[in-house]
Amino acid sequence: MKIGVDARNLVPSLSGIGRYVVEMSRALGAQGHSLVLYLPEAPRTPLPTLPGCDIRIWNFKGPWRRLIWSQTALPKAANSDRLDLFWGPAHRLPTGLTPRLPTVVTIHDLVWQKAAETMRWQTWMGERLFMRSALKRADRILADSDATAKDIVAFYPDAIGRTHIVHPGLTALPPPAGGCLVPPNSDGRTRYALFVGTLEPRKNLVRLLQAFALIEPTGLSNLKLVIAGGQGWRLNDLSALIAQLGIQDRVVLTGYVSDNELAQLYVSAEFLLMPSLYEGFGFPIIEAQSFGVPVITSDRSSMPEVAGTGAILIDPQDVLAIKNAIIRLCSDQTLRKRLGEEGKENAGRFSWQRAAAQLSSVI
Repeated sequence: MKIGVDARNLVPSLSGIGRYVVEMSRALGAQGHSLVLYLPEAPRTPLPTLPGCDIRIWNFKGPWRRLIWSQTALPKAANSDRLDLFWGPAHRLPTGLTPRLPTVVTIHDLVWQKAAETMRWQTWMGERLFMRSALKRADRILADSDATAKDIVAFYPDAIGRTHIVHPGLTALPPPAGGCLVPPNSDGRTRYALFVGTLEPRKNLVRLLQAFALIEPTGLSNLKLVIAGGQGWRLNDLSALIAQLGIQDRVVLTGYVSDNELAQLYVSAEFLLMPSLYEGFGFPIIEAQSFGVPVITSDRSSMPEVAGTGAILIDPQDVLAIKNAIIRLCSDQTLRKRLGEEGKENAGRFSWQRAAAQLSSVI
């Protein structure tokens, strides 16, 4: 089957949805499909080799010109390329596609409906304008999780019967970078809990830091909190809050890390902390579990579904609940071992080959 793909998410440095597009395209190509990946401009970093994929690049640079591209040059090219199917892997479908061309759209989350206060207004407006029309136009709708599928049909009842759950896969990280990414304590030991993700309000970092500040460090063998992720929006500089809470010697802000560095952080972490207010899936959960790292995550949206039995679930709006879970997991080696083993088994449920096979079945 010849599949056209709106691949605009491959323009920035690969993370999140961009990685999803790469891995699904690679797996679909391996199954014998031919794909045409349409990009509004050249990617910032070289793309990996994608067998079976023809990459088309225009020169529409910047968000506004990219928007024009998506409604003009993209549908024009797709309509003339003799496609069997057009796939929008991230909430969008061009409005100018011929009605004869079958379409599939992937919905990763409904943050704009469920947690609008955590979004930038420009992103919220884009989702409001374009997701609705894509959901109405699509012949089939893919949801990353059962939780997201339920959200879709709750807000858009006419999507019932067209919505299918296709869990994303687990991307194997490269070998750990080696070396010391986290400064050791005065006793020479390095013991830390890890957060991974973009620094934005939905990730609930303020409550996480408040909970960590309530813990006496000596009672947890000088446990550190490592926050790995690039700066997002509406959180300003977390360093000021960390200083205000008096935990600057116990918190490490790494900024954006490479995949090798991320693997190093996972392999040495005591456990992962992901107390998000809302997630459509939650890649760090299964990434950590694949290294045998237990998880503390939220008891809502997709997170219990993704984490399986390899996690402690907490109310993300309860600072004391976050604090108590940290103390419990840090203090109980037997529990950490059990959750680590169960999490590693759980992570094995997710593969890109399985995801591509499910997508192929839908189409």
